[in-house]
Amino acid sequence: MDQTIETFVQNKRIAVVGFSRSGKKFGNMAYKELKERGYQVYAVHPQAEQVEGEKCYPNLAALRGMVDGVLMCVPPKRTVEVLREAAEAGIRNVWMQQGSESADAVRLGQELGLQVVSGKCILMYAPPVRSFHGFHRFVMKLIGQL
Repeated sequence: MDQTIETFVQNKRIAVVGFSRSGKKFGNMAYKELKERGYQVYAVHPQAEQVEGEKCYPNLAALRGMVDGVLMCVPPKRTVEVLREAAEAGIRNVWMQQGSESADAVRLGQELGLQVVSGKCILMYAPPVRSFHGFHRFVMKLIGQL
């Protein structure tokens, strides 16, 4: 497994940017799943104080020193902004969930000195890997793409 991925999933305190009020976005699902897997997760939402009974933080600066990494579940345009926010908050480990990444965002993350994971689903790597993610991971390993 890639060292950047290994480092990210070993960190147990993760901010999730892209937690929505509707509860129907991937960020909400990832938040719940990571919490069930034993991670301390923190929802980031710029306007909401609470969503689905979970406390929300307005930005990454509010989590300075509280998290080891940030999972981005936002559109690529917003990812660039979140990368800058992470760097300013001293958060070095970032995961751009599939659909959040862009070539510009990956490049910016590297320029900012961040450890960047992109184009991969965190649920395939954060232990314990379960259900269809476990099967998908097995297949990816078989074909040499893990």
